[in-house]
Amino acid sequence: MPAMTQVSIEQAMQVAIAHHQAGRLTEAESILRQILSVRPDHAEAHHLLGVVASQTGRLDQAIVSYQRAIELKGDFPDGLNNLAVAFRAMGRPDQSALCCQRALKLNPNLVEPHANLALALSDMGQHDLAIVCFQKALSMAPDLAAVHAGLADSLARTHQVDRAVASYQRAIALKPDFVQAHVNFGQLCTEAGLFHQAIVCYQRAIELRPELVKARTNLGMALNQADRFDEAIDCLKRALDFDPDAALAHNNLGMAWMFTGQLDEAIACFHRALALEADLAPANDNLLIALHYHPDSDARSLFEASRDWGRRCAGSLKQFLPPASTRSGWANDRNPDRPLRIGYVSADFRVNVSAFFLLPLLSHHDRQQFEVTCFAQVAHRDEFTQRMRDCVPHWRSTVGLDDSQVASLVREDRIDILVDLKLHTAQNRLPVFAFKPAPVQVTWLGYPGTTGLEAIDYRLTDPYLDPSGLDDAFYCERSIRLPDTFWCYDPILPEPLVNALPCLQTGFVTFGCLNNFCKVNAGVLELWSRVLAAVPGSRLLVLVPEGSARRSLLDRMAANGVDPARIECAGRQLRPDYLRTYHRIDIALDTFPYNGHTTSLDAFWMGVPVITLAGRTAVGRAGVSQLTNLGLTELIARTPEHYVQIAADLAADRPRLAELRTDLRRRMQSSPLMDGARFSRGVEEAYRAMWRRWCEK
Repeated sequence: MPAMTQVSIEQAMQVAIAHHQAGRLTEAESILRQILSVRPDHAEAHHLLGVVASQTGRLDQAIVSYQRAIELKGDFPDGLNNLAVAFRAMGRPDQSALCCQRALKLNPNLVEPHANLALALSDMGQHDLAIVCFQKALSMAPDLAAVHAGLADSLARTHQVDRAVASYQRAIALKPDFVQAHVNFGQLCTEAGLFHQAIVCYQRAIELRPELVKARTNLGMALNQADRFDEAIDCLKRALDFDPDAALAHNNLGMAWMFTGQLDEAIACFHRALALEADLAPANDNLLIALHYHPDSDARSLFEASRDWGRRCAGSLKQFLPPASTRSGWANDRNPDRPLRIGYVSADFRVNVSAFFLLPLLSHHDRQQFEVTCFAQVAHRDEFTQRMRDCVPHWRSTVGLDDSQVASLVREDRIDILVDLKLHTAQNRLPVFAFKPAPVQVTWLGYPGTTGLEAIDYRLTDPYLDPSGLDDAFYCERSIRLPDTFWCYDPILPEPLVNALPCLQTGFVTFGCLNNFCKVNAGVLELWSRVLAAVPGSRLLVLVPEGSARRSLLDRMAANGVDPARIECAGRQLRPDYLRTYHRIDIALDTFPYNGHTTSLDAFWMGVPVITLAGRTAVGRAGVSQLTNLGLTELIARTPEHYVQIAADLAADRPRLAELRTDLRRRMQSSPLMDGARFSRGVEEAYRAMWRRWCEK
């Protein structure tokens, strides 16, 4: 090494530092290796070599170099801090935290180890401790944008939304081009339901980095949630231009297509997402939901698709499942008559359509015989969360817990019967049930279908959704028919009151459908066109998103011979305004193959009769169940022709329409559809029978 003999080691080190500072990493590394060939115990050379290796993505080498430098020098806080950064980048936050703690013992006044310790703690899910460390770092250096952003992330994870918002805003004020802060702030806003603010955040991130697919994918989702579907479609197509293999972008695009009624396109997107990422939970769930809406689906095809998902779900969790002997060895007392511990698992213990059905059950449970625990995936509580919480003795938040942790919590609480309330709707925790944490497992409420999981023993239904023996072979679970109804409805709001029959004032009959537009297909529109043709002068009011979905609706109806002037489109509204829309509807027309469920009950509550077409799957027999429980079976059509005839006859019978308008709310209140005590007794009798059956095994 002639060059090393002509200059001192110290001079060579200065040259290496100069190369490094100038970004000439190859030259710096070459000199550092020459130094170490002569002086293998040169701590600073090992340390700088670690920095270079880290900057060039060779984290394994960086860690070796940092560790050697620390071994040689001992009290080396900078080396420990850099080692901590490398460990965290390698996905080893526990080791990162230990390094930071060692550095802070040497010098507690260093900002970087406090900040890096906070980041490591955050990675480990210890957000409360992380917040303390972030705050300590900021007390020493209050203008560090990255630390404010890190603090915001941990505050968001601990559901301190207002403080998190303030910290993101501070980070962005200090560093307006902080792309990741914009993205993370957008995610917080999305989770909090602040979709318009989330859109602004993502749009700013895209301005800064147009190629950032994650920001475009998240923006597409926020636009979906704000009902700006055409913009979402354009945004997500652009994301896929940058990365055709972005599975989540395909999923989000599928959702936009689904919400605009383009089911074939939606299903193709979900399949593409799953081809790219087989375990992408939202795409799996969305595919199954879309198939329920699709007119070509039947009980067998839905069963096969759900069972396929269930097998893949169980297979993906196989490595995490406890041994079969442990899963079957529950410690629950097998006394068939003792009080039972019931666990309900849901994300809908909040303002949500599910609240209309959960409140009657939870508030009427026999507390002497049934001890209820709610396992709540609710990050942002509201007034209905508190109302439901007041109905039950035990409440467990599952936010931030993975599926195995929730399953462990269920086992620790010795739940006898665990009930899923979501099926494949958003934010479900079905994988928890694959762990079989309770001896008896049940599904109810999300929709009357099958989960596809063999680990779930029963599904609650009713005699009209699932006539005995009709489709029993097409559910993974055993069907338990409640005495009267799958739904027990509480409208929550007594207002608005029922108004007078609109056609008496307008002079024409207004048909209407306020169902999710996902349920509206070409067959539905063709049948509605026949109804309008059979009732001259009638109008149709439809809930449909703005943009291409409305244009498509009007074009299809025009092709069916309906003057677009007879069609009125409405957008999504807050619940009181949505209910007031029924003040303008004389007769509601149901969708198929997926009927209105909550929407039809809302119509009845507002005095509006619903004409339904009996379907070939349980979700298509909701109208049959509800109208039978109301004693209005004359509104159930068995064929499309019958549907048109019922609509025409009812539209022509103004006295009958006026009578229904006046009587439907009272009829609802006196029916099983709103008898919470009766419904709860039926559910509890089903639970007791399930439990006794298990005790006899």
